[in-house]
Amino acid sequence: MISRAPVRRYDSVQQDWRGILPLAKGMSFTGHTGQLEKAYLMFSVVLNEVITLRQRNDLTRARLGVAVVGELCSPLSLRINAVLHTMRQFARHFGIVPNFALLAAENFQSECGQRAARHSNLLSRVLLSERSQFLNKLNTLEEIVHELGDEVLAVSRQLAADTYSGKTPLWQRLDLSHFDLNTCLRETNVLLKSFVFVLPEDQLATFDFTVAGLARARRPQSYCTPDVELIRARRTAAVAGE
Repeated sequence: MISRAPVRRYDSVQQDWRGILPLAKGMSFTGHTGQLEKAYLMFSVVLNEVITLRQRNDLTRARLGVAVVGELCSPLSLRINAVLHTMRQFARHFGIVPNFALLAAENFQSECGQRAARHSNLLSRVLLSERSQFLNKLNTLEEIVHELGDEVLAVSRQLAADTYSGKTPLWQRLDLSHFDLNTCLRETNVLLKSFVFVLPEDQLATFDFTVAGLARARRPQSYCTPDVELIRARRTAAVAGE
């Protein structure tokens, strides 16, 4: 039986972001965003230190450090996509659609991020329902995060090799991927708050359980080399417990 989502309290994403969630929903939101920020902090701190070492021409230590970057990116991309995928499943099965805005291509710096955002917005123009547009945005963000995670893993492994450690284009691609992962994280946090506002409170526990289950899933360690386009079709895991 499909339950009816509550009426939206506010009329825009900006109002949702400034609004105060009820206690249970607030705890759920801060719990998920806290885990996301923790994963991002570990990844970004190490990456920034490695980039600083490289700028100082300390390539030996930079090469040793960059080998860790891809491994720290994997749990971050997995956790972001756990939240996005769970929202997508709940929107699909229960008709829950919050306030949301279309992706802005100018907020991305990598070619894959900009291309995916433009394609998503073009597709949204022909989709008739808000629900379809919301699902399209979630799916696009999932794809971008998945591809960027592969990109970071591939580039970091190549930079960890002696023959690649000083090549500027690869370092630039790593930096661009980091920027766009941060953009996807911020988009996810904003979407999540609007989503939790309209999520029925009796579905909070199932939502939290599903995110936790997907975040514990083991991400495949396959990756493409940076010289190969990373845009490809993919499937995400099913809802935990299904």
